[in-house]
Amino acid sequence: MDKQHIRIAITGGIGTGKSFVCRCLEQMGFPVFYCDDEAKQIIRSDEEVKQALEQTVGKRLYDDEGRLIKRVLADFICTSPEHAAKINAIVHPRVRQKFQMWAASQHSLYIYMECALLFEAHFDNLVDFVVAIDVPEDIRLKRLMLRDHISAEKAQKWIQLQLPEQEKRERADFVIKNDDSESIKSQIESIHSQIAAK
Repeated sequence: MDKQHIRIAITGGIGTGKSFVCRCLEQMGFPVFYCDDEAKQIIRSDEEVKQALEQTVGKRLYDDEGRLIKRVLADFICTSPEHAAKINAIVHPRVRQKFQMWAASQHSLYIYMECALLFEAHFDNLVDFVVAIDVPEDIRLKRLMLRDHISAEKAQKWIQLQLPEQEKRERADFVIKNDDSESIKSQIESIHSQIAAK
């Protein structure tokens, strides 16, 4: 492939271990753009976005000092997929713009985007290849409950707000298994070899 950059997305539902896989990528020397982190920063600091979010969620979203009250936003998003879509419609265009600026400044052949809502946000059209992280649901639930100190019922509710994992795997170009059955590094190297052969 004759391109300045090969853009690869890492996606998977909550609790699949995207951050772990991305840390492995960074240790291997590849730059990673974290959509979730960028979205959080935008929600906290972009005044236009803050105003739009307040109009959607309510004035109680930020405290008197202008700081985000995360619980209020999480409760609103988890109420329904429609609520989540409203928030995404405000935040995602800004994240898309930030990614494009970031990608243009990179010098590595392979650059990565970490994005849980890749297909929902239509960010798959920003990359050349998509890698889905595959983890059995029982492991995802345990990881999520342990990480966020929540009940199995709430963890399941969060999972159900996202696109089914099977659909993500079917739409992806590659799949990485993150269940300790195979080295993440070796799977990444295999993916790069397959891309180079195209």
